[in-house]
Amino acid sequence: MTNKSSSPIVLYGTRFLSPYIMLFGFYVIFHGHYSPGGGFQGGTLLAVSLLLIRIASGTDLAQLQFKEYLTTPLAALGVVIYFGTGLTALIMGGYFLDYEELPIPGLEPAYLRYWGILIIELGIGLTVMTVLTLIYDNMVKGEDYA
Repeated sequence: MTNKSSSPIVLYGTRFLSPYIMLFGFYVIFHGHYSPGGGFQGGTLLAVSLLLIRIASGTDLAQLQFKEYLTTPLAALGVVIYFGTGLTALIMGGYFLDYEELPIPGLEPAYLRYWGILIIELGIGLTVMTVLTLIYDNMVKGEDYA
C-alpha cells in the first residue's frame, strides 16, 4: 500500500458495514443446516468483516477489534470442536459424526442431529474465520500501515 494515510470516510464506512456483515455471517452459520450455507461460508463472512477493518484502518487500530495472538488458539479450538463432536459420537458407540449417539440426554434423534450439525458448523466457522484472518495478518507482517 503506497498511501499510508487512512481516509475518515472509508474508515467510517467500514466501521458501519462490518457489524452487519458479521451479523449476516452468524445468520449463515446458524441457518446452514436448513439451507445452503453453513460453517465455511459463514466463517468467510466473519473473516471479511474483520479484514475490512484491518484493510481500512491498519493493523494497530484493528487489534482493538480482534487481537492477532488469538487467531491460532481459536483456529485450534474450532478444529477441536469439530473432531471432538465426531470422536464423542464414536466413543458412544456410533460412527464418526453420527449425531444420534451424542450424549445429550432427553432429546429425540432429530433434535440430536440438529444440535450436532450446529456444533459442527460453529467449529468450522470459527476455524475458517481465524485462519483467514491469520493468513492476512501473516501477509502484512513487515508492512506498517499505521
